[in-house]
Amino acid sequence: MGIDMTDYIIRATAANNQIRAFAATTRDLVEHAKNLHNTSPVATAALGRLLTAGGMMGSMMKGSNDLLTLQIKCDGPIKGLTVTADANAMVKGYVYDPAVMLPPSPLGKLDVGGALGGGMLSVIKDMGLKEPYVGQTSLVSGEIAEDLTYYYAASEQIPSSVALGVLMNKDNTVKRAGGFIIQLMPFAEEEVIDKLEKKISEVSAITKLLDQDMTPEMILEHILGEFGLDIHDKMSTEFVCNCTKERVEKAIVSIGRKEILEMINDKEPIEVNCHFCNTQYEFTIDDLEDIIKRSK
Repeated sequence: MGIDMTDYIIRATAANNQIRAFAATTRDLVEHAKNLHNTSPVATAALGRLLTAGGMMGSMMKGSNDLLTLQIKCDGPIKGLTVTADANAMVKGYVYDPAVMLPPSPLGKLDVGGALGGGMLSVIKDMGLKEPYVGQTSLVSGEIAEDLTYYYAASEQIPSSVALGVLMNKDNTVKRAGGFIIQLMPFAEEEVIDKLEKKISEVSAITKLLDQDMTPEMILEHILGEFGLDIHDKMSTEFVCNCTKERVEKAIVSIGRKEILEMINDKEPIEVNCHFCNTQYEFTIDDLEDIIKRSK
């Protein structure tokens, strides 16, 4: 990939490292996810927001093999979403009901909060230790950005401002997608905290900034410019699924010999679908017999 990354994340600090910040533009990966999953506009917005957050939160992890999972289980019509990300900001994800349709919110926006309703957000970080780290919080609004802001405050005790946005075109293609995560470090001075809170309260909605063709750099400059913004690096973020027939086969093995033998007796090949990217894998009767032989 050349320097001209279409989707990327920038990492920055401000106010002499008292503030750390991430900002992303993710139009292409959200469009790709929409096409893979054939999501409705509100499902595209929900998944797009969570994928954007996943990329930025993935890029915060230290180990190259660390994995992050963002899981929402909710009582709204979308039922839930799952996104995973690695430390290189490669993301994948799906929604449980991609066809969910809702009227616009009172503000005329895609009603992501209405699609999610109440529920739980889990943040799972697998850092190669015996047990993964799991942080769980209740959904506060179902709008995802506020829910993650609340998660950071409640589970990680990091005062944060999370903004995530997906703008659709009239023809249901993704026009813009992106967001930012701005965090205060524990040693931040009162003065910096107050000034940042005031500044963030004045910033217009992230979708407005994206709609003005603002890049992640411009967005952080707009919010943090007066604090002395220091941009450290830029990394690409994309939707990548690492499924293979072997991995899907493991899922078949896990259902047990009895069920596999029943499938063989039905003499019908089976199709198994990867949740994350909708790739169909066909297992013939011979494949299934091989699985049985090997599982003895």
